[in-house]
Formats: sequence, structure tokens, C-alpha cells
Amino acid sequence: MLIDISVPLSPFTPVWPGDTAFSCGWSCRRESGDSINLGTITTSAHVGTHADAPVHVESAWGASESLPPSVFVGPVLVLALPSSHDISVDVNADMLQEMWSALVGDQPFTRVLLRTGYSITGGSFPNDWPVLTADAVQWLLDRGVRLVGMDAPSVDRRTSKELPIHHALFAGDAYNLENLALDHVAPGVYELLAQPVAIHGADAAPVRAMLRR
Repeated sequence: MLIDISVPLSPFTPVWPGDTAFSCGWSCRRESGDSINLGTITTSAHVGTHADAPVHVESAWGASESLPPSVFVGPVLVLALPSSHDISVDVNADMLQEMWSALVGDQPFTRVLLRTGYSITGGSFPNDWPVLTADAVQWLLDRGVRLVGMDAPSVDRRTSKELPIHHALFAGDAYNLENLALDHVAPGVYELLAQPVAIHGADAAPVRAMLRR
């Protein structure tokens, strides 16, 4: 069974304030005498579910064509913060280890998804969301994790200017998925199918993300 964990692209998809929203228009229409219907899409690469490229935070780092396909496919551990979690409290290494151990003990995973409960799936852009602390990111990297996904719009806080989590992941040869739809997914082990679209020269790539159990 496939579980769709993608946020669809539509004119109604909430976007980061000030970013370019998704739109789809027509350059040819059968009703106008053209032989085909032909659509034109305009959007930021960060609308809906996507993978950031390293160049998103450092101009000298790789663009979207550098995203390694194998990182985005394979076994994945889905973790979930309790609904009572304080939005102002970031997830540290101890909290992460507790959630991990409760599900799978010491079993290693190279891919981890975190359900925070603060996503755009409700139709609006959240004011804030919890993220991982620096020590939590290092704990994941030390365990061999190469992909961190979140249901929130970013792996960093909305107000962050330095984007430390982005930098730490990319510097550690790891990657991210953002704007996942995880509200209907129970914590546990799945197979992730989340290949970024093959776009060259961009700072992110759209993703159709699926889980298979």
C-alpha cells in the first residue's frame, strides 16, 4: 500500500510569505482553434513538498542536479512529536533518541522523517514550528543519517536568518525534505519513495513523496 505524503501544487497551496505561488495557465487551447491544450507553469521551487539543494544556503554549493537520487529512496523511520509538545521547545538529541529507541531500539536508519504537527496541510502557513537542535542534528549525522524530512515548511525556524540546520545537514553530506504531509502517518518504519524532479540549476526540486509499508 502506498501512502501519499506530498502536499499538492495548486494556486491554493500556502507559500512562504513573499515567495512565488504556484499558477498554471494555458498557452494553447482547443477552444481557441489550437490543435492541443498546452499548459504553462509558474512557481517557486519551494512550493509544496520539495528537497532543498545546497546552493539554497551557500552560493558555492551544489544546485538541484547534485541531489543524490539514492538518498531519497529506501527504508525510513517516521518519528512524531506528541500533540502536547511546546512549540517553543526544539527537539534535542535526548528527545530524539527517546523517540527513536521507543520505536526501533538501536536499529540504524539513513532516513528520518519528523512529524511536528505544524504543516501547511490545513490550508494556511504556520507562524512557527519546532525544529531540531544542533546537537540533535549531530546525533543523527553520527548515526549515519543522510536525509531528514519534516512536515513543517523548513528544517529551520521561520525567523532564522543563519539557517544553521540547513548548513549542518549539507556540511555533513545530508539532505532534507520539507512540506511533507504526515498528519495521517503513524510513527514507524516504512519505505520512502521521494525522488526529486530532475531539474538543473535550481535551489530546490519538487518531490512526489510516498511511503510504502
